[in-house]
Amino acid sequence: MKQLICEMCGGTDLVKQEGFFVCQNCQTKYSVEEARKMMMGEDGGEPISVKVDTSKELENLLVLARRARDDGNSENAEKYYSQVLVKDPSSWEANFYATYFQSMQCKIGEIQSAANRLTNCEDTVLKLIKENVTDPDEQMKTVDEVAARLIRSSKALFNSYKNHYDGISYTIQGRFTQEYVNACAAARDIVYYCGDYIIQFFGDDYGKIAAACWKVGIEEHSILVPKFANRQVNIDKIKAYEEKVKKYDPDYQAPPIYSSSSGCYVATCVYGSYDCPEVWTLRRYRDTTLAGTWYGRAFVRTYYAVSPTIVKLFGETAWFKRFWRGKLDHMVNDLQRKGVESTPYQDRNW
Repeated sequence: MKQLICEMCGGTDLVKQEGFFVCQNCQTKYSVEEARKMMMGEDGGEPISVKVDTSKELENLLVLARRARDDGNSENAEKYYSQVLVKDPSSWEANFYATYFQSMQCKIGEIQSAANRLTNCEDTVLKLIKENVTDPDEQMKTVDEVAARLIRSSKALFNSYKNHYDGISYTIQGRFTQEYVNACAAARDIVYYCGDYIIQFFGDDYGKIAAACWKVGIEEHSILVPKFANRQVNIDKIKAYEEKVKKYDPDYQAPPIYSSSSGCYVATCVYGSYDCPEVWTLRRYRDTTLAGTWYGRAFVRTYYAVSPTIVKLFGETAWFKRFWRGKLDHMVNDLQRKGVESTPYQDRNW
């Protein structure tokens, strides 16, 4: 008697369950009669292949996977899409969503690897869409669906790690800066590469979808710039992606890029430079006085959470600079009278 071999995946670990022989690798079921034929052949000779129609089972798995996806049940969605992938490796949907939902369940320490998994699956998924979704309208709709999910995942992973990092005490935060940069840069690359692949595989007709991805990447990258050792290289990369976006959205206005390690967004906007006497004074006060108390650190953390958005919205308006200039001048003069210097200053590595 020959060994029973699964026709679907070639596995040899088949177990009899509830009247069927079930492959433990791909879960394909065989009746007792089918199993007998596979082991002995019709005439008792060599085994014969028994074709098993799994289309109904595949259809049911897809129904369960999509239901879990639409309900936001990441665990079940990953499970069912992974089963679909075993039975249909050419499915763009299973290739994408099995990886997507696995990544979206990651913990803080797993964010970088989760982001890398998503980035690594993008070219395969988009190629499968290109090859298998032939209707032009359906193809664009599918690419847009994937891009929207990748934008969502990039933002979720980036913000999760950023919030974790921002919550670390300033006194030890510097120890975790490199991990923060690595994880958030990996989350950023999800959308950078997605936009690149979309143009590579589908061309300029998909430019708006690609640009939506790049915009998120630019926004995230701009936040990271102060933490990079070679800031100019990263600023140049942001500028390059800005040009890509403007090809498809000429009116696009990129968020401001600050090369400082700790911000001072409003002051930099008002005085026009991060390195000027007024801002040096304010930075010294932040590091020597505010950072020394819990309420001072809470104020600084809140300031850096909201000020980038405020400057992005109103920083180019005359009334905004005029409003803040008087208040900041008064504060700077008062600090200088109290002995806070206005000489060149290097931020502390908190």
